[in-house]
Amino acid sequence: MTRTSYNTEKSRLEKEMAKLQKKIQTLQAKQRKPKITEIVRAMRQYDISPEEIVAAFSRKPAGRAPGAAPRKTGTAAKRVIAPKYRHPETQATWTGRGKAPRWITDAEAAGTPRDSFLIAAESA
Repeated sequence: MTRTSYNTEKSRLEKEMAKLQKKIQTLQAKQRKPKITEIVRAMRQYDISPEEIVAAFSRKPAGRAPGAAPRKTGTAAKRVIAPKYRHPETQATWTGRGKAPRWITDAEAAGTPRDSFLIAAESA
């Protein structure tokens, strides 16, 4: 059995992949034509204009089918977190989540406890 080089094998596979992609496109075209014909027939039967289709297509769906999986949105709503710490001089704030800001870490390195920056402690 002869050994084929990486480039030869890659080239062969890329050609095969291109042939398969072309077959997929042909199959999709064959499947689409009857559906498009069916849609156009229904539009004519019910006197539906293309503008109505565009308007309906761009409209958000009114409701989901019962038992359907919830649709995920691209952007999730973020909650605003109230700040927990405030720098007394610069009034810079930090929620207490994530990496501590430099003014907190510098103060802790100098020996000031983090609790001394608590916002609740200021109003008490």
